[in-house]
Amino acid sequence: MTRYLVIIATSAVLTTCGTSFGQDASPGSPFDLSTLPRRQTLTQNWLGLGQAIEQYGISVSLGLTQVHQNVLSGPVRRRRVEAYTGSYNLDVQVEPDKLTGWKFLEGGSICIAAEGSWGVGIDGTSIGSIFGANGDAAGDRFMDVMQFWYQQELFGGKLRIRAGKMDITGGFSCKGSPAGFDGNAMANDETTQFLNAALVNNPTIPFPDYGLGVAVYLEPFEGFYIAAGITDAQADARETGFNTTFHDEDYFVSFYETGIVTDFKSAKGPLRGTYRAGMWYNGQPMAKVNGSDRSLRDKIGTYLSFDQILWKENSDTEDSQGLGAFFRYGLSDSDVGDPRTFYSAGVQYRGLIPTRNDDVLGVGWATGVRSRQSGATGDESVIEAYYNIRIAPWLNITPSVQYISNPGGSASTDNAAVLGLRMQISF
Repeated sequence: MTRYLVIIATSAVLTTCGTSFGQDASPGSPFDLSTLPRRQTLTQNWLGLGQAIEQYGISVSLGLTQVHQNVLSGPVRRRRVEAYTGSYNLDVQVEPDKLTGWKFLEGGSICIAAEGSWGVGIDGTSIGSIFGANGDAAGDRFMDVMQFWYQQELFGGKLRIRAGKMDITGGFSCKGSPAGFDGNAMANDETTQFLNAALVNNPTIPFPDYGLGVAVYLEPFEGFYIAAGITDAQADARETGFNTTFHDEDYFVSFYETGIVTDFKSAKGPLRGTYRAGMWYNGQPMAKVNGSDRSLRDKIGTYLSFDQILWKENSDTEDSQGLGAFFRYGLSDSDVGDPRTFYSAGVQYRGLIPTRNDDVLGVGWATGVRSRQSGATGDESVIEAYYNIRIAPWLNITPSVQYISNPGGSASTDNAAVLGLRMQISF
């Protein structure tokens, strides 16, 4: 917690220092500390420079996420185990038509996303979870370009074609809801929602690292979409992708998904729900879970991902306060898939406490059914609860607690309880 307070204090000092260099601290300026609680970003969109470049179709954002976790009980009993990790994300979005003035580029967009991180999570040393108690932990690295892709929209956005180095797990949206692949409005982001990786993405789906690929999204009717994508199965996020995609063996993973976004009628307005069904095909040789030297390829699997608003507090269509629920399911080949079957479900409530309209409470459960060919004696499950507190539009603090049973799929291993605290800052 001390680390978090130091960072907040440092940010405030840096902002204050701006006034000592002859800056005008007029109301609404980036150097007026009284505006901190209302700012959308800490730096007021890069001290106002953001607005200047947005007219050229360029937007830049920087986010910082920090996580501190303690193992309260579990396989390691000899000491109190803790871990401090973090990540920072630099995202650049470019609209080529605005930048160049060339109308034939209208509908095009370029995404460049870089990420750095530090710290090792608690799983390897303390828990041994196959899921991962901290989906944001990525080790020590300065900064890597994780995504660099171009997307072209046609027919008013009904058809979207994306190519380049990409995160195949997300990016498209249908009527504002995540669409393609394995998206979910309530359990899909380790920086704002659940920390446990099983409540971020489906572990039965063999998502490769960020790599070269192509994805296509088609929305023939409003609220109904079809998406397909193919990406390098051997991708390494720290590489450009060309050395694994077009050299030696060429192995790819492809994904196919369809979904529908519905608005059920209620006394207080439409209740948004998104229902997705998909399958994947992996052409890469996959090791058998029984430890055999033989590998198998050309495997397929299926998955489902649903989210639904159940009740709204207000009739205002722009107000998202209320109760929602989500569900996931995954099935893979028991010879190579571990877990071979997966279930998760949970609820989310936005604005549970009066006057705290932007806070979010989430409770989720996930179970991975281990393949008995792997020698597992149990099925790993996790229950996680978090409360995302919006201190300011640019600052969120989220306490969370997890209870992991049968870590690593071992019925003889002590269950684990993990307490966490996450802070997210948008600069």
